[in-house]
Amino acid sequence: MTRSIDPALIGRLSEEFATLGSQLGVLGQDLELLRTQVIADWPGAPGVPASGESRAPVVQGTWPQAGLGVRPPVGSTWPPVESGARPPGPPVRRGPVSPRTPWWQQDGMISRLLAAAGVGVTLIGVVMLLVLAAQAGFFGPVPRVVAGVVFSVALVGAGVRVFGRAGGRVGGISLAATGIAGAYLDVVAVTAIYEWLSPALGLAVALAVTAGGVTLAMRWQSQPFAVLVVVGAAVLSPVVTTELVLLAFLIVLQLACVPVQLVRDWPVLHVVRTLPAVLATVLAIALATFDTPARDRVFWLFTAAIAIAVIGLVGCLLVVRRRYGDVMAALTLGLAAAPMLVVPILFTEHIAAIIAGLFAAVMLTVAALSAAPKLGELVRIPGHVGIVAAASGSFALLEACVGVTETQTLPIALLLVSVGFLGVAGQHRLPIAAGIATVFAALGTLVLFDSANPEMLATQHLAEQTLGISTALAAVLMLTVIAVGVWCVRRLPGTTGSETTQSLLWIIAGVVGLYALTAATVSLGVATRLPDGFIIGHSVATILWMAAATAALLFGLRNLARSASISKLALGSGLLLTAAALVKLFLFDLATLDGLLRVAAFLVVGVLLLLAGTRYARVFAEAGATNHDSPRTAPR
Repeated sequence: MTRSIDPALIGRLSEEFATLGSQLGVLGQDLELLRTQVIADWPGAPGVPASGESRAPVVQGTWPQAGLGVRPPVGSTWPPVESGARPPGPPVRRGPVSPRTPWWQQDGMISRLLAAAGVGVTLIGVVMLLVLAAQAGFFGPVPRVVAGVVFSVALVGAGVRVFGRAGGRVGGISLAATGIAGAYLDVVAVTAIYEWLSPALGLAVALAVTAGGVTLAMRWQSQPFAVLVVVGAAVLSPVVTTELVLLAFLIVLQLACVPVQLVRDWPVLHVVRTLPAVLATVLAIALATFDTPARDRVFWLFTAAIAIAVIGLVGCLLVVRRRYGDVMAALTLGLAAAPMLVVPILFTEHIAAIIAGLFAAVMLTVAALSAAPKLGELVRIPGHVGIVAAASGSFALLEACVGVTETQTLPIALLLVSVGFLGVAGQHRLPIAAGIATVFAALGTLVLFDSANPEMLATQHLAEQTLGISTALAAVLMLTVIAVGVWCVRRLPGTTGSETTQSLLWIIAGVVGLYALTAATVSLGVATRLPDGFIIGHSVATILWMAAATAALLFGLRNLARSASISKLALGSGLLLTAAALVKLFLFDLATLDGLLRVAAFLVVGVLLLLAGTRYARVFAEAGATNHDSPRTAPR
């Protein structure tokens, strides 16, 4: 049986062919116009009559690609293109520049803003249902909780249903995230307000709810989903309760998102899972310092700080083993270490020093493992994690030093730490260790300067009241820091190439060393408890100044022919130090010293001046004689 033919179909096909024919006609006209333009540019092209008088001379070169079926025949006057040049082409038609779309008209922007606002408003409504309704006496506890659970489940179900439809990704994510965050707030209320669940069971249920939410976020491959769940639950949980159990619920959020970071590179989730617990714990510790908190409260705050630090450290190490260059994981580690750096203020000085010292040992061990070449490859701890761990551990070590020392012994502890870091930095060529050592050395120098300022060193009764063996030991350690620091800087890469850097290094080391030498001798003199101990210390300081100046001059004269820059620096430093020693000898020692001490100071300084002057004159005389004889002895 023959089926009838649809006349409407035939009509549509006829119209389409007619439209196609008209488009081909327009295309042919454009091609003819282009051919006319090409012929106008090259008058000797085929198809254009040209007289023999108008032919241009043939230039050897490369013929252009004429296109459109036009080929240059042999002997044609069509001008070729010089080698390396491009033939002129037809003008390029540029379409109109489309205006930039405003942000509120971009695809999905308004829908995302509306969805985020809907999440926030809906979660606030859930909190009102759980808290404000209870305060006002509306409904009973059971209806409120059941209503919250049913509402959350309905939102999650609606989100799953909407997500599977066309264009439903934004709506599905917002609905499901709202439902999961609402269920989390419901668990917080059941545990903290109504106490239907024990804290341990409530935390387990909250962990399960969060795990379900982030699992769904991983399945949908949506970082905003996971972020909305964590942020919604973390921001509104303090509205439900402000008890210490709140810290545990926030730590659950931090813990539940660690497995997500092992699979997905979601840097924003790194921050939002850690920041709420850190801020809440630090704020709780700060509020506890305004009064005398109970012992159990201090214990739980300390436990929360440890839990945040452990989760941050373990999570960071696990993440960087999978993604070695994850910098956000390292920054999150530094953020998680903040409560452990604050919590020692809740304890006595010695206990605080022990806590800070143990935490410093852990973090510095991580930094050392990242710095060791063989161990660093074995445990896969990248350098940026080591830097963050070293900074956190160093701060904790500073807290330990302050906790176990007093004002007079604090510079000793700081300078000992500086010597240790300088040794490690010089041995393994680690700039970060050298930077930490510099910070400790600067702090130790400032504390030492406060304990032995110039007025104390110049006034006898002040020196006898404040200076002692601890000040002398700190000054000797400062000299050690200078010596080890110069050795370390010369071993670090990129620090020995500039003469300006070397000169600045020697000048700083010389000035600080001179002050430390004076403080050491005067403090030792005062520490002897002799009547003339102060005067003896100053006389020894003057002699040592002149001895150091003589040594610098002799060193510069010895290396005069080897290195002009080093010799010049040493001679300049020696002459300046000689002038300083003479000024001190005549302006201070002459008025302060008496008897044999004055005689000894002048004799020793005079002998050293004669030695330096004699050697100085001899070296330059020999150099002048050599320059004078060299032209006659040179081979002809």
